Amino acid sequence: MPEAHSPSGQPLGAGPPSGRPTIGYVLKMYPRFSETFVVSEILAREARGESLVIFSLRPSTDTRFHPELARVQAPVIHVPRPSSAHGWWETWRTAGADPATAAGLVTALPALLEAAHDDAGQAVALAALARAHGVTHLHAHFASVATRVARLTGLIAGLPYSFTAHAKDIFHEDLDPELLRTALAGAHHAVTISEYNMAHLRSRFPDECGRLHLVRNGLELDRFEYAPRPAPAVPARVLAVGRLVEKKGFRHLIDAVDRLRAAGEEVTADIVGDGPLREELEADIAARGLGGAVSLLGPRTQEEVVRLLGSHDVFAAPFVVGADGNTDGLPTVLLEAMARGIRCVAADVTAVSEVIVTGETGWLVPSGDPAALARALAEAVHAGPSSLAQAERARVLVERRYDSRRQAAELAALVTEGSCGAEGSPATVGERGRPAGTDGPSGRRGAEERIPA
Repeated sequence: MPEAHSPSGQPLGAGPPSGRPTIGYVLKMYPRFSETFVVSEILAREARGESLVIFSLRPSTDTRFHPELARVQAPVIHVPRPSSAHGWWETWRTAGADPATAAGLVTALPALLEAAHDDAGQAVALAALARAHGVTHLHAHFASVATRVARLTGLIAGLPYSFTAHAKDIFHEDLDPELLRTALAGAHHAVTISEYNMAHLRSRFPDECGRLHLVRNGLELDRFEYAPRPAPAVPARVLAVGRLVEKKGFRHLIDAVDRLRAAGEEVTADIVGDGPLREELEADIAARGLGGAVSLLGPRTQEEVVRLLGSHDVFAAPFVVGADGNTDGLPTVLLEAMARGIRCVAADVTAVSEVIVTGETGWLVPSGDPAALARALAEAVHAGPSSLAQAERARVLVERRYDSRRQAAELAALVTEGSCGAEGSPATVGERGRPAGTDGPSGRRGAEERIPA
């Protein structure tokens, strides 16, 4: 097994002091540039004093990293992935040298035989690593490979597991419903990030959702200064952020900017991110003659995105549902934009309507409708000082529901109370987890009165 090291580079011992709970985070890939919400969650849990260990099932392929990673104290351990029969057997032999793990392998054998060889091999390796590092609970992000491995690891090591379901892992056409059903049924508790997801999962798996809880993703709000812009620049600057993939809907934003400029509106757009559709989007921009109006800025760190949110006039989130069913749940960057005070225009997919309500916290438009997107962008540009009250309501909503301190408290409570019936209900845990000091950017609760319930 590989020797694990702390962030300072020192070898780690056998784990935390006896009796101290340790959460093992099981992630397909860590770090991942696009998954800032995972880092925010880990930082918030560490700030509460929790002991964490991060297990990455795949090596990171990203070439850029957010500076917040340097603040994570948890050791990062890369779980071996046997690539040959010899390696697979060595993994089993090494793990089986521990009598407790050997007994667990016998217990888990039927489930391991049903699993894919990659999942089974990594679960065996992870069981030994989890024992070595004193892990008392496993938590995975995304109801896919990380959760499959966490479940098998739990069977081998005798550990409870939980997971957070997001979007692609529950909406994509390639989803195996029986694997998700099994994960829900065996989990100590499961978490999902929106009311929309809760309703979706309960409708599909009514018998397996008794321990499913709503815990919304969180932001470190101190890093997102509330700084609304009372008047737009000329030309008005639109910002969009996300991977250059179908579900982000950026081709509709390019279309909308083209329509606006044809109508005489002075507007430009910057799109932050990279991905497989870059060449296609560049070609569309060139074909429309928008080379001076729409720019693809490439990837940027979260710190850089925060600055861009403060320098632009409108944030556009033109989400769509992909042809394969892939869609966003509730992208963190939309919450970041609302926290910063920029005017937000977003397309209505999945849980977006839980935060963007036209006339209250932003402009909500039909998904896949560039004409409606163009009209809403124009309204946002010309809203003037009257948009400040709307921006404040958006900020208060984020403070009230999406503070990472609250999220961390809820997740910690679920580890100890997640299977305790009504005591662990989303409403009960959520109210207990709410931190002090969430009265809004102006210190007043009045703005809460009109935010969505």
